[in-house]
Amino acid sequence: MRYRKLGKSQVEVSEISLGCWTMGGLNWVNGQPNGWANVDEAEVARGIDHALDQGVNHFDNADVYGNGRAERMLARVLGKRSNKVVIATKVGHFPGTAEHAYEARHIRHQCEQSLLNLKRDFIDLYYFHHGDFGPGDGYLEGAVGVMRDLQREGKLRLLGLSAYSSDDFVRLVPVVKPDVLQSWAHAMDTQFIDPGTAVRKLMDQQELSFVAFSPLAQGLLLGKYPPGSKPQFEAGDHRKGSGQFSEEHLRKVDAQVQKLKRKFGETPEDLARVALQYLLSYSCTACVIPGFRNLRQVEINLRGADAPLSAEDVQYVREVMQS
Repeated sequence: MRYRKLGKSQVEVSEISLGCWTMGGLNWVNGQPNGWANVDEAEVARGIDHALDQGVNHFDNADVYGNGRAERMLARVLGKRSNKVVIATKVGHFPGTAEHAYEARHIRHQCEQSLLNLKRDFIDLYYFHHGDFGPGDGYLEGAVGVMRDLQREGKLRLLGLSAYSSDDFVRLVPVVKPDVLQSWAHAMDTQFIDPGTAVRKLMDQQELSFVAFSPLAQGLLLGKYPPGSKPQFEAGDHRKGSGQFSEEHLRKVDAQVQKLKRKFGETPEDLARVALQYLLSYSCTACVIPGFRNLRQVEINLRGADAPLSAEDVQYVREVMQS
């Protein structure tokens, strides 16, 4: 396993780390589905055990993943090994009874609750989970202030900013001054990490790292959903009704995946290696955080951990996925 530093810090994370959203299972917040299909904790534990054996040292969580369930499950599975790994979690999508999830007191409450859930004295990397700080960014100053207070108190080490648009990153980075940025990135969409883009310029100028979630495009890049096999998702699964799984989109992705298979191999391991190493070819990418449900998925994600793509391979993937 290879490792990279998070921003200007001395904290190193495994290039392939693991995202914990799936561990929260089916879930709703304010009546909206935001979960995944339920998981078997024993299967999750086997996956995490294997990941640790292979050198994975970074797990990405959030208070809203199962509304605390994913944090508590991670703590149970890790046990005493918790202090040997880098744990990230987030605040922002679970408002509780607060008017807005970025109210300063709510952030402090959620930080304390996450520490209880994770059975830890500090959070290695604590993210703002999105870029909506209320009308006119009314909660921004107080939110940043309480984050810095928590940092001075030793309850968090590094501050992260997750967002879903270039405009949010450009507006917020100068105020938040994060160590790490996080958003989606996969071979079909590299808008935040491409050289010359506004977000990439920010990262280069300020020596920020990027953590890529959804690096397999929720399994689409593994060929899991060929045309004619539109998946059915349960209520409480955020994928239900998503355009990502429309027949039209599945046909487009399948045509691209078939080209990758002809060059790199047809197994899920082959395709995962291509998808993950493609993102790791970007110098700003600290790590990718594919999700997982069981040992088999972790094995697929990690099989190509020490097999980076050549420059020619990277160019081929870029041409295929942009066609």
